[in-house]
Amino acid sequence: MEFSHRPVLLEPTVNALVDPGFGAKGKRSQLREGSSKLAEGVFVDGTFGRGGHSRLLLSRLAPQAKLVVFDKDPEAIAVAEALRREDERVVVVHSGFADMPAQLHGLGITAVNGVMLDLGISSPQIDDASRGFSFMREGPLDMRMDTSSGLTAAQWLAQVDQDELKEVIAKYGEERFAFQIAKAVIARRESRPLRTTLDLAELVASVVRTREKGQHPATRSFQAIRIHINQELQELALALAAVLKVLAPGGRLAVISFHSLEDRMVKQCIAAASRPAAVHARLPILEKDMPQPILNSLGRILPAEQESKENVRARSAVLRVAERTATPLPPDQGASFITAMNLVSGSARQHARKGRK
Repeated sequence: MEFSHRPVLLEPTVNALVDPGFGAKGKRSQLREGSSKLAEGVFVDGTFGRGGHSRLLLSRLAPQAKLVVFDKDPEAIAVAEALRREDERVVVVHSGFADMPAQLHGLGITAVNGVMLDLGISSPQIDDASRGFSFMREGPLDMRMDTSSGLTAAQWLAQVDQDELKEVIAKYGEERFAFQIAKAVIARRESRPLRTTLDLAELVASVVRTREKGQHPATRSFQAIRIHINQELQELALALAAVLKVLAPGGRLAVISFHSLEDRMVKQCIAAASRPAAVHARLPILEKDMPQPILNSLGRILPAEQESKENVRARSAVLRVAERTATPLPPDQGASFITAMNLVSGSARQHARKGRK
């Protein structure tokens, strides 16, 4: 079955990578033409999905340019391979964006001119009940981005202890009823396992009695478990560090976030890399000896009102853009710029290794 997907902030994201005159600075997106000159170099789409951003980017790239696309989802990779057969500029990598440096090195690529990341989950993944992401559709409780490896959500919920489950739901879902939900899950599995999405959604709804208007009681819990199963914030932290290493001077980073945890991490990374001297402001160091910016922040863009009306997924989206300077990375390779916010030190990574096929 075909599932449709409408890319969010499509034009602004592509413009951010290839338009020399791009400058966001807190504006809402506006439909406008970018630079008419085709961009040269190597670009990366770290979250190919169904290829909406990649296709528009390809239309703005020169014939000799190259676009390397990453995705963990086998279904997305199948779409990417079809695009590769149509356009020889496309290189397909079945991997998460955290592996960017190693994968690019294997391709003989030492630097890139632009990286775009569209974080979170895509519409086709939500709409396909068999993937287990939706609390509105009956399906197996899976939630893996890469269905070829790792434990499913059902398998993880069958063995996680109450304290870790509470921490995951509280931190990744920012759920105030985390304790009650974790307690209910542990109690339920003693009598019968949670196997389907509706099993979990109905259990959470029985515990969460109040919720924001228009939001399903299981929204935050599903988000939290999905983030943990896929190690999304850990991967984002690794990816941001990777981007600092692979971006050429003048290269751009464009990141679309959909919830506060990932947006906060992106925002703080860009801010720290743009103002590395801030931590030394009170020390007796000459200005000429202060650390120089690794990135220049080009601001953020929110969806236009019309896009938010037409595409409900766009309402929470934030695009942040930065440009790499010529300043060499510090001895720690930029690790100090990455703040891994609210990460749970639980067993998902070990589970993923055990479940690898």
